[in-house]
Amino acid sequence: MKTKLSVVVSLFVFMVTVDSMAVEWRQFRGPGGQGATSEKNLPLMWSDTENIAWKRELPGYGASSPISLDRRLYLTCYSGYGDGGTDAGRMEDLMLHVVCISNRGQFIWDEHVEPKLPESKTVRDHGYAGPTPATDGQHLYVFFGKSGVLKFDLDGHQLWRADVGENTHRWGCGTSPVLHGDLVIVNASVESESLVAINKVDGKEAWRVGGMVASWNTPHLVDVGNRRELVVSVKNKILAFDPATGAELWQCAGIEDYVCPSIVSHEGVVYVIGGRQSKAIAIRAGGRGDVTGSSHELWRTNAGANVCSPVVHDGHLYWVSDRNKVAYCVRLTDGEVIYEKRFPDQPYASPLVGDGKLYIVTRNGGTYVLAAKPKFEQLAHNELDDHSTFNASPIVADGRLFLRSDRFLYCIDR
Repeated sequence: MKTKLSVVVSLFVFMVTVDSMAVEWRQFRGPGGQGATSEKNLPLMWSDTENIAWKRELPGYGASSPISLDRRLYLTCYSGYGDGGTDAGRMEDLMLHVVCISNRGQFIWDEHVEPKLPESKTVRDHGYAGPTPATDGQHLYVFFGKSGVLKFDLDGHQLWRADVGENTHRWGCGTSPVLHGDLVIVNASVESESLVAINKVDGKEAWRVGGMVASWNTPHLVDVGNRRELVVSVKNKILAFDPATGAELWQCAGIEDYVCPSIVSHEGVVYVIGGRQSKAIAIRAGGRGDVTGSSHELWRTNAGANVCSPVVHDGHLYWVSDRNKVAYCVRLTDGEVIYEKRFPDQPYASPLVGDGKLYIVTRNGGTYVLAAKPKFEQLAHNELDDHSTFNASPIVADGRLFLRSDRFLYCIDR
């Protein structure tokens, strides 16, 4: 009897654990920064009157995506100045926000962060809350560019604040923090042209490397055997580091332009896109030194995006370019472009793949749902009566889709 009871209890604990894992979206683009979910039965169609579980007005603007942990959502905003990417108001009134909302749409807390001024007078398109937070399940880590990296507990109490540089840019700060062991790692290209690792416990700098030139690229952790490499794309180079020490491992000739799209990976291969010239590059991680032209460089192809990141699904890369408004499907093995299809609207958000669907959130034209297969097929086009801009990437938590605009956070259910 005890044995049977133990089995039942163990099964229940396992099911609860799996359910808890399923609802968590802990960093920019979710698990591994890949923009992919294994959840099923995701919503296909919605409107202002259909399949909207709830809609909440936010205390400020922002391009950051929400993250999800233990049935709570966390995101950042700004208010008081530069609303919607303009220089309206007085800079002295600029306020940064870190917000917690329940997965039922109830506000739990809104903590204000005083910015370090002067900020960039005008931030084109993105505003002052671009980076997405990250959590290790116990604390929250946010990045506000010149205003620093901050640690909060999950009740909204600020625990420390670390400086990573004083510079600003008219495009603002857009790189999101990634977590590795006891470190918070940020690409502070705008602020100091540095990649900076900060100790999670005390907020002190653990290591810093330079050379982060013209990069709005969130660093990517890729598994290579039983270890990890930290890869970041900067102007002209793709660089890999030991995430524990900051020691450079390898480099490869990269995108000959400023870089925004995040890197994705599959089976030890990193895929890098970017640039106004539209390029994509595949490199097998694990090399040493300059691997340009070596066996680690697998292919290069003329397909890319200026802002939007790709996703990996079933042997292919998918994305929609914000630059030329073209939807791409590229084969992983050799870089062959399987399709390039003219797209009706411009995205800045990166795509989400799950349940056989590609979700493409455009800035002002709604969300398109495409079939996640190497043949272009539009499944749905969903529009909302929201006259602000959608720059944030979508997330999935507990089988529901979450979209963030400059004005609202939407929970979309089936």
